[in-house]
Amino acid sequence: MLKIKKTYVTDEKKKPIAVQIDIDTYQKIEQLLEDYALGQFINENDPGENLSLNEAKTYYEKIRRD
Repeated sequence: MLKIKKTYVTDEKKKPIAVQIDIDTYQKIEQLLEDYALGQFINENDPGENLSLNEAKTYYEKIRRD
C-alpha cells in the first residue's frame, strides 16, 4: 500500500479543513487513479467491438493523417 505523508490544515478552532501532500505522492495517487479507471474501462469494453490487427492499424493510420 502507498504510504502517504500528510499534513493537516486546521481552522482557528483546530478543526481539520484540508490535507497537504507532497507533489510526488500526489503524482503517484493520480497515476493509480488513472490506471484504475483505465482498467475499469477495459473491463466494461464489449469484446464484440474489438478491432482486428489490420483494422486497428488502418484506424490509427487514419488518425495520424487527420
